[in-house]
Amino acid sequence: MNNSGGRPPARFLLAVIDAGGTVPPALSLAAELVRRGHHVRVLADPTIETSAGSAGCAFSPWREAPHFNSRAEQTAMIAALEGGNPFRTFRAARAFAGKAMTARYARDVISIVREFPIDAILADGLPGILIGAQATGRPTAALVAQTYVRPTPGLPLLGTGWSPGHSFLGKTRDKLVPRIANWFLRPTIPRLNAVVEGYELLPLDNVFELYDRCVRVLVMTSPSFDFKAPQLPDNVRYVGPQLDDPDWATETGWRRQGSEPLVLVATSSIYQDQTYLLQRIAQALGQLPVRAVLTTGRAVDPATIQAGANVEVLPAAPHGRVLREASAVVTHAGHGTVLKSLAAGVPLVCIPMGRDQKDNTVRVLRLGAGVRISKKSTPSQIAAAISKVLERPQYAAAALRFADVLAWEAAHRPRAADEAESLLRL
Repeated sequence: MNNSGGRPPARFLLAVIDAGGTVPPALSLAAELVRRGHHVRVLADPTIETSAGSAGCAFSPWREAPHFNSRAEQTAMIAALEGGNPFRTFRAARAFAGKAMTARYARDVISIVREFPIDAILADGLPGILIGAQATGRPTAALVAQTYVRPTPGLPLLGTGWSPGHSFLGKTRDKLVPRIANWFLRPTIPRLNAVVEGYELLPLDNVFELYDRCVRVLVMTSPSFDFKAPQLPDNVRYVGPQLDDPDWATETGWRRQGSEPLVLVATSSIYQDQTYLLQRIAQALGQLPVRAVLTTGRAVDPATIQAGANVEVLPAAPHGRVLREASAVVTHAGHGTVLKSLAAGVPLVCIPMGRDQKDNTVRVLRLGAGVRISKKSTPSQIAAAISKVLERPQYAAAALRFADVLAWEAAHRPRAADEAESLLRL
């Protein structure tokens, strides 16, 4: 069925890498395009093939480009990259990426466009993917499955967990640090230009110029959740969070047990060395008069978590359904979990572990919709934080207020699929 305003179905290529939490939003967009009558081919790691099929998409694997063939392979790589040993990290990255990584991603994108009819491309922000997409001449949208990532004067740098500076020193920091970050990226420009110029594209002066060459940059979060930039490029669009649960989570049966307040626990869906934290959270919940659903994700065996009778330990659960009945969420503060919780009006206990999680946490704190504790917190400290969120109504009230904001934006602002369709009119 074609619901795209009477236009004939279009053919999209979704080119992504399996970075965990960035995949469900991209596939949610793909599924919506399929529902609107379009055809979507996913170019991605083989680990994504089943989920792509569940979204109604055709699938092609990365061929030359680095990719994961299994969850075990992904877990081993992330453990090496985030293990804290610089030599091991360098060796693992070199073994995984190999030589000419950027060129290999670009060649794979170009090869698929030559092999299959494609009208427009939706692409992860990896340079090789964007170069390949732009070399095809197809209109391209870069996908940002979190808050805005580009180092921008006036915005706190991604990964710092900073709030915008209000003092002279804070404003100076936010002005200078993004420029310093761009300066540190400059040594990559010659290598990128060696690929860019091979496709007769104009040379780059800045890595993020690849974003400027896209028709759209789709930031898949709420503009009210993110910090407001002094100025954004004209092609940037905030399209709201994608709130669908991934297919592997909806397959798990779940039914509420008991009448006590319900707490959902969700950390990373991929490896982040989270087993010990999950065990401490389970111990904390055992001290409280609550019911809990603790989801371990696909990198942790539920059998490794020892929990009391009031804690149900599952590999995954349909968070959308659980959140309709939950009173609090305990989380690493990944973007997907945070926005789903806020959309359901549920306050959070944020325990950031790394990546972009401190950035998401500081935005939750700005809204007043939760608290932050250290990833080294003891079970007693975790229990105290959960009790605080459950017992003080201001946290739930703030989460409910922001749920109304998200609902208004969803009803009145263009969505990701709308912006994807706009590529076809250019």
